This record gives sequence, C-alpha cells and structure tokens, in this order.
Amino acid sequence: MKRIDVLKHCINILAVVLFGAVAFLFIAYGLNYKNTDFISEYFRILLWSSFAVCSAVIFVGILFYLFNKRSLFRLTVFILIFADIFAGIFYALCASGLLGTINSVEALREVIGKTGSMAAIIFIIFCFLQVVLLPVPGSVAIGVGVAMFGPLKCAIFSFIGIVLGSFLAFGIGRWVGYKAVCWIVGKDSLDKWLEKIKGKDYLILSIMFLLPMFPDDILCFVAGLSSMTWGYFLVMITLTRAIAAFSTAYSFELIPFTTWWGLLTWGALAALVIVAFWLVLKYSDRIDGFIKSKFKLQKGD
Repeated sequence: MKRIDVLKHCINILAVVLFGAVAFLFIAYGLNYKNTDFISEYFRILLWSSFAVCSAVIFVGILFYLFNKRSLFRLTVFILIFADIFAGIFYALCASGLLGTINSVEALREVIGKTGSMAAIIFIIFCFLQVVLLPVPGSVAIGVGVAMFGPLKCAIFSFIGIVLGSFLAFGIGRWVGYKAVCWIVGKDSLDKWLEKIKGKDYLILSIMFLLPMFPDDILCFVAGLSSMTWGYFLVMITLTRAIAAFSTAYSFELIPFTTWWGLLTWGALAALVIVAFWLVLKYSDRIDGFIKSKFKLQKGD
C-alpha cells in the first residue's frame, strides 16, 4: 500500500474520532455546570450515556470505512458534525446559565426574543445546511423551530432556508454533475432514486417534495440530474416547500402527540399520505405524460 494511501486512511479515521471526541467533551463540560435539578440528579447517567453513544458512533463510522461503505461513512461524519454543533450549543447554554432559566416553551421563546435577529439568522442557516449538508429531516428542524419561534415565524424562517438550500442543491446537480452528487449523498442512494424517477421525474419529484416521508435533500440533487427544467423546479419547489413548511409548523402546534386524538389524527394523516402516493404511482405514466405534453417541458429550458 502506498504511503499516501495509508496517510489518507489515517486522516479519515482520525477525523471520525476527533468529531466524536469534540461532541462528547462539549456535552461533558456542559453537564458539569449542573444547571438543572434533572442534570444534577442524573449527572453520572447522562455523562456515561453520552460517552457510550459517542463511542458507538465512532466505532460504527470506523467499521463503515474499513469495510468500504463510503456512503454510510460519509453519513456518519455528517451526523458527528451535526452532533458537534448541537453539543456546542448545549455547552454555550450551560456556561451562560441560560439552560437553568429555560423551563418551558414560553421561557425559551422569551430568551430567543432577547437575541434579536441573530437566532432567526442562525435557524435559517441551519435549515439551509439541512438541505445541502446535514442529514436531518425537515420535519425535525421545523419541530425545533416551532418550539423556538412559534408556528408562523418558524414556517417563514424554515421556508427561506430550505428554499435557498434547495436551489443550491439543484444547481450542484445540474452544473457540477453526477460525481459531485455521488460524493455528497452517496452513490447507492443516488442511483436508487434516479431509478425510481426514471421517465417520470416531473410528477414523482413534485409529489415527493410535497409529502413529508421522503428525503427532500437527496431529491433536490436528483432533480438537478433529471430532465426537470430550472423554471419548473423554481416554481414547484417554492410552492411545495411553502405548503410543507406552513402545514408542518401549524400541525405541530395544533395536533399534540400527548393526546389519544392527536395520535389518531397523525396516524390517519400518515395513512392518507401513503394511499395518495400509491395512487400517484399507479397512474404516474398517464399523469406525467400529460404534464410534459401540456407544458412542452424539455431539459435545459
């Protein structure tokens, strides 16, 4: 094995260990402040649990690399980077003493309100990165945003960040090409989704962006590699992201997970989404052909 290859392998493995160690250290130092009664009471359990989780992710990441599972290895690295960001935020909250004052959603929103526009900018950047880089479902980001800003502001901020990220992801797929998207999302995932939408990209991608169960970040890159035009993508992504952002934000506020009727409602909505997508798949050739013939859509328009 060449010396340069050995060095490359060592750097990749060291990066996983370093990212995991940074996440644990941020959490450990944050827990050490013991800002809340819960942390004080369960300090040792929380500390060792954090150590176990970080160690497990590091171990799994190294295994993925050694067994040449490159897409899973990259996903592990992204997860660890994401963990570093949130662990750093957790440490900052503990060190500043803010964590001890945030004992309700109202208190959280009051603290965020005092930061001015900075919290909104950070959240928009996070939503942007969630599409382009971070392996975080959009619904999770919106759920956090609702707790931070309330449904209306969360919907607006997440819409801005997600749409900007979607434009960039589509542009990477269109301008840079297949190899670049492979590196970002993984060859296996990319090939799988390209096969799913083959010949039906306009319809299938539009429906997938609208429904909450699909990986929107990957689909934006896939759309850039498809026959979809820039004009159609801009209109489609703006409409679908707006509908998804506002409906998701207000659904978190209006349909609680803590009641029987809330759980029943979520179950019914999930069933409707599955049925709707099944019907679309069944008649996809006919519908997609109608859309293309109606608007005379060609790649590169």
